Amino acid sequence: MTTMDFEPLTVTVPLWEDPAGVFRVGTSRVLLELVLRAFRRGETAEGIVRSYRTLQLPDVYAVISRYLADPVPFDEYLRQCDKQAEALSREIRASQPPGPTKEDLLARARAKGSIQ
Repeated sequence: MTTMDFEPLTVTVPLWEDPAGVFRVGTSRVLLELVLRAFRRGETAEGIVRSYRTLQLPDVYAVISRYLADPVPFDEYLRQCDKQAEALSREIRASQPPGPTKEDLLARARAKGSIQ
């Protein structure tokens, strides 16, 4: 039986920050959270690359490998993304004028004769 000696391999996780606190994968502009959420939903690395054509398969595998080795910092990053998204959503909702209520919409439909 033949054995092979492999040198230890160090793989750089291909992430870059743009703007501060927002991570993108490889040389693409695809957000890290999109790749991680797709993987957590059960997508394969190949499926993720098909969804985001600017990604390179080795980059996606490197990110997934690093995530599997130690998910804690990535999970914290995803929690921060969710928190920021919820804050932004609240801010947008608060800045919008109030829309018509369900009763207003029904009254308009009745006035047009759309409903009885």
